Amino acid sequence: MSSLSVSPHIHSGRSTTKIMGDVIISLLPATVAGTMIFGWRTLLVVATCIISSVVFEALFNLIVKKDQTISDLSAVVTGLLLALNLSVNIPLWQCAVGSLFAIVIVKCVFGGIGKNLVNPAITARVFMLIAFSTLATPAFPVGTVDATASATPLTADVLPSMFDLFIGKHGGAIGETSVLALIIGGVYLLIRRVISWHIPATFIGVVFIFSLFVEGFNVDTALSLTMSGGLFIGAIFMATDYTTSPPTPLGKIIFGVGCGLLTGVIRYFGTYPDGVSFAILFMNILTPYICNWTKRKVFTKGGKK
Repeated sequence: MSSLSVSPHIHSGRSTTKIMGDVIISLLPATVAGTMIFGWRTLLVVATCIISSVVFEALFNLIVKKDQTISDLSAVVTGLLLALNLSVNIPLWQCAVGSLFAIVIVKCVFGGIGKNLVNPAITARVFMLIAFSTLATPAFPVGTVDATASATPLTADVLPSMFDLFIGKHGGAIGETSVLALIIGGVYLLIRRVISWHIPATFIGVVFIFSLFVEGFNVDTALSLTMSGGLFIGAIFMATDYTTSPPTPLGKIIFGVGCGLLTGVIRYFGTYPDGVSFAILFMNILTPYICNWTKRKVFTKGGKK
């Protein structure tokens, strides 16, 4: 006897837990680089965010009498991403507050993984940036005495060298400084087919082109600004979130272009030196509309449906 079921009829066999495990592995190079650059307190920030995120999700499920979901590792990914977007010198209690906001307010209240309207880690970072002034205080590499290296590239009078920007020897958030580590993680996700190239490539490319125009076609400066701030960690790891980004290739490109343009506008004309978080958050809100504009048409024997 045959059975009928709704689509999809072909399954890849990749569970949420496996996908989240791949994301965790891809973030390890940035975590290791952050620890080497900013010192061992990095691990305290990372541990606080991860443990808080898991505990808050478990407690929420317990209170509302839902099945426990912490085994899918999504809370671990949220905590790790949040930590990598924070300064190493942030008070640990603020890490816990940020994790609470990300997990409970942004994720669980809306129904859990797959139902949140915006990316939890990005939204929590924006919340903390507004609520806590310490988040805006840049950390600097251990042993740094050079004022240029101790400031973030987007706020420094003189940009660090291209090499320092690439390896991460400059001020900034824990996981955003080493472009090399982030690219390694991004390549791993591409190989594992967890993400596609569309959003990261268009996001980073548009920011470069925007910077090139504003900086009078100075390629070196535009490239340096492209490697600065949270652009690479945002474009590779947070703008590509399945739930809050469009599923179609055209939709992903539109999403990436929008993120890049908004980042450029905020960087050059806004109050904050880096607009990556705000750009992704705004485009998350537009994702349902982009999905409607770019959804695939269904055809049947009777014609277009």
